[in-house]
Amino acid sequence: MGKNKLLLKLGGKRLIDYILDALEDSKVDEIIVVLGNRPWEIADVVKPRLNRIRIVVNERYEEGMTSSFKTGLKQIGRADAALLVLGDQLILDPKFVNGMIKQMETSRGKALIVSPIYKGKKGHPVLFSKELFNEILNLEENEVIRDVIHRHGDSLLTIEGDKWTVMDIDTPKDFMEATQHLEESAL
Repeated sequence: MGKNKLLLKLGGKRLIDYILDALEDSKVDEIIVVLGNRPWEIADVVKPRLNRIRIVVNERYEEGMTSSFKTGLKQIGRADAALLVLGDQLILDPKFVNGMIKQMETSRGKALIVSPIYKGKKGHPVLFSKELFNEILNLEENEVIRDVIHRHGDSLLTIEGDKWTVMDIDTPKDFMEATQHLEESAL
């Protein structure tokens, strides 16, 4: 995008605000925002919301999403599960997040991972049971979160999502599509 996409505004709100609003409106107990490149840009925006939100900086952000998720996991205390949410996933419905949590709770330990699926493609956010935290934290440099998901395919529960569960805002075209969607849904 050429700039910090989480600060781009859609419908008068920054992308990061859409995600944080949805998480604050959900049953998620604690929100940890993991920052990487130029963390002060986002930290200044998030600081007024620090009642339920903590900020941590991933000094190794260049290693990718797995490194950031590990950084966040190290910060949580006695959680039953952790939700991996992309910062640039525009549409995140708190009811959908609550449904994911409920699915894991009612699976009676059978589902270690809950993931949305749309037209056969798995998306985000992804909910991981605490039984997988050590495995995730011990991933080697060449391993990614997807490796954990594949290893536990028999404990993966997918729930039907919408197109926004498999999309994020990476390009100006993505941003234009998101803008159009918001304009249409406001009508």
